[in-house]
Amino acid sequence: MSRSTPLIVYAILIFVGLIVVANSLFIVEQREEAVVLRFGQPERVIHAPGQGGAGLNFKQPFLENVVTFDRRNQALEADQEEIVDGNQERLVVDAFLRYRIADPLQYYRTLRDEHTAQDRLERLVNSSLRQVLGSSTTDEIISGKRDVLMQQSKLDVAKRAKESQLGIQVIDLRIKRVDLPPGATQAAVYRRMQTQRQQIAAQTRANGEQQKREIFAAADKEVTITLANAQQQGETTRGEGDAQRTRIFAQAYGKDPGFAAFYRSMLAYEAGLGQGDTTMILAPDSAFFKYFEQGPSGGGAAAKR
Repeated sequence: MSRSTPLIVYAILIFVGLIVVANSLFIVEQREEAVVLRFGQPERVIHAPGQGGAGLNFKQPFLENVVTFDRRNQALEADQEEIVDGNQERLVVDAFLRYRIADPLQYYRTLRDEHTAQDRLERLVNSSLRQVLGSSTTDEIISGKRDVLMQQSKLDVAKRAKESQLGIQVIDLRIKRVDLPPGATQAAVYRRMQTQRQQIAAQTRANGEQQKREIFAAADKEVTITLANAQQQGETTRGEGDAQRTRIFAQAYGKDPGFAAFYRSMLAYEAGLGQGDTTMILAPDSAFFKYFEQGPSGGGAAAKR
């Protein structure tokens, strides 16, 4: 054996050792998480959410492989999707999704890589937007209930992702822009929106007019009741006054019947002769003029005076 043979053997051993070490060590960065595969099947996760493990790690050489994923929040820009709203109007919706990998093992088993994950999530987002926005009007999508609709879509996508066991957590779902499709008549849409606002205004005015009539009717009823009560009270008071007057006159008449007859005659004279153009034709001996011939005490001299 030559002197160079041991050097070759040592060099081969060192080279093999370096290969073994290179296949046994791997580095997981702070922003990454790693899934260790044994014969292509996921075995364990290193630096999973809520766990440590970043830095230098070991694996079985030639038997295990490592696949790394980004553990940070990720964004998905969904392609523009044309939907039909509740008024059968076509709209082009541009949305984006923010998510992160919550279960790396399940993520790898179901999706394998980021490209497949984004393609699957994009289909989920478009399907959810079509379902949620399809029952809403253009006004609600643009401004009226946009936040509520986005919350419904987010919950729907999160539910579908969980049922599909994608191993992701949906963080947010938003609409960036809502446009009319090319060739759509914007003026017609604006006229329809104007008509809807006019209908709402007319309904509001009709409700106000009805409330006004109800208020006026209630006020008129209150006035009628108040006047009726006042009239009843006035009639009652007047009747009590008349009764008291009659009682006083009766008492006075009882004390002096002659004066009472004289007083009644004076009232009759005032009522009958009070008008200047009154003409009366009576017999000279009529009892109506007895106090012109006699005084209150029956003496004619008093009347003559």
